[in-house]
Amino acid sequence: MSVHKDLIKHAANQNKTYQLFLSLDQQRESYIEEAVELCKQGNPFSTEKINEVTNKMNKLNLRFIPIRKNVTVEMVQDYVKSLPKQR
Repeated sequence: MSVHKDLIKHAANQNKTYQLFLSLDQQRESYIEEAVELCKQGNPFSTEKINEVTNKMNKLNLRFIPIRKNVTVEMVQDYVKSLPKQR
């Protein structure tokens, strides 16, 4: 019976960690969108908040999810340059 309780506890902890990961991932995407919009408008922007969240995500060490790369200013600029021009 003890093994069963341990498995339930482990699964609950894994789920809690995964839910935190999803929350951080959503926050990261929001920061990326913010940086992209600022870049499109020609305004200064930073990737600091993006990478803080990225590092938190990577420290969670969920084996079934690949490690996220840190984002550079150049990466955002290159992405914006690749977007189709809007009229």
